[in-house]
Amino acid sequence: MTFTDVHTGYGYDDLPRLMSLMTGDEKHGPAATSTLDVVWVLYDRVLRVSAEGVEAPERDRFLLSKGHGPMAYYAVLAAKEFFPESLLAGFGGYDSPLGHHPDRVLVPGVEISSGSLGHGLPLAVGSALGFRARGLSGAAVWVLIGDAELDEGSNHEAIAYAGAVGLERLHVVVVDNASASHGRPGGIAARFEAAGWSTATVDGRDHQALYQAYTAPHPGRPHVVVARVEAKV
Repeated sequence: MTFTDVHTGYGYDDLPRLMSLMTGDEKHGPAATSTLDVVWVLYDRVLRVSAEGVEAPERDRFLLSKGHGPMAYYAVLAAKEFFPESLLAGFGGYDSPLGHHPDRVLVPGVEISSGSLGHGLPLAVGSALGFRARGLSGAAVWVLIGDAELDEGSNHEAIAYAGAVGLERLHVVVVDNASASHGRPGGIAARFEAAGWSTATVDGRDHQALYQAYTAPHPGRPHVVVARVEAKV
């Protein structure tokens, strides 16, 4: 099955309207809006996944670790027609599949149920190891985390291990909105570089810069893109 050249009737300019349909009581608005551009560029230009191929073994996997603010993620999935936009208006409702944390059982295209900080990257490491063991060399694993998640010890173990075993099909996007409690000497990218990762730091609102960073070659090493956005207030 091919995943390339998947087009829908929606574009980036439709995303604000789609997000405006979600009027439920969202407690993590900045967590959602900070991810809008990085998720859109991934789904629109990079990921080999489509609504028709959500079960294909060779598909790329996108894991939203920053699942406590999923509105932008839902808007992008709707724009890519994983589910109808009519579901967006029910966001957060007791009978809606679109909860405040995404549920992989209820929402088409969602790979993991997430929201608790520090879970997504270790799960992505395990996924990449599993694909390597199964010989699925074409499947890439992408995980989006927030800079505050780097306060969690589970992520440091995952970073160290992935670099040591050279998980080159593993890709991390860190959305940096300056919400971490603990600073990193040399910045976020330096933490990954010390563990043997390929790194890039870009403007998280610049679509072309994101695309170039996402597609940069990194043979034999996992890759991280630090996407800087406006500070959380």
